[in-house]
Amino acid sequence: MQGLRSCPNDVVHHLDLSNSNNSSTSSSSSSSSSLSIDVDESTEARIQRLITEHPVIIFTRSSCCMCHVMKKLLATIGVNPTVIELDDHEIPPALPRTPALFIGGSSIGGLESLVALHVSGHLIPKLVQVGALWNHRIVVVLITDIANFCQSDS
Repeated sequence: MQGLRSCPNDVVHHLDLSNSNNSSTSSSSSSSSSLSIDVDESTEARIQRLITEHPVIIFTRSSCCMCHVMKKLLATIGVNPTVIELDDHEIPPALPRTPALFIGGSSIGGLESLVALHVSGHLIPKLVQVGALWNHRIVVVLITDIANFCQSDS
C-alpha cells in the first residue's frame, strides 16, 4: 500500500489499513500530525473511523485516472481532501469501487456522482456544511444577501 496522503500543501499521512503494520507517519512542509491507531481495530472499523474523522476523504488507486480527476476537481474548488491510495490487491470489501468519495461521513460515490453534485449546485454548500470550505462561507452569505436585497428592492 502506498499509504494515506493529503493533497499538496497539506499534511501527508502514511498509514497501513491492514492490522499487520499499525504504524503511522506524517510529513509536511509546514506542520505535521498523526493518526491514532488502535491495534485491536479491524480494517473495516479503521476505514469507518477515517471516514468519520475527515470531512472529505477519497479512497483511490494511483493507477486510476478517474481518481486523479476527482482529486483535481476538489483541489480546483479549494478543498484539500484526505486521500488514501490503495494498491489494487488492498481494496477491502467494505469499500465500494474506487474512487470512493465521502463528505461529512456520507458516501457520495464516484466521479460521476461528484460531477452531478457539482453541476446541480449542491457540492459547495455540502462542503461548507462539513467545514471543508470555510473560506466560502462569506461568499455564500454575501451572494445570498445580495440576492435577497435585489428581490426586496424591486
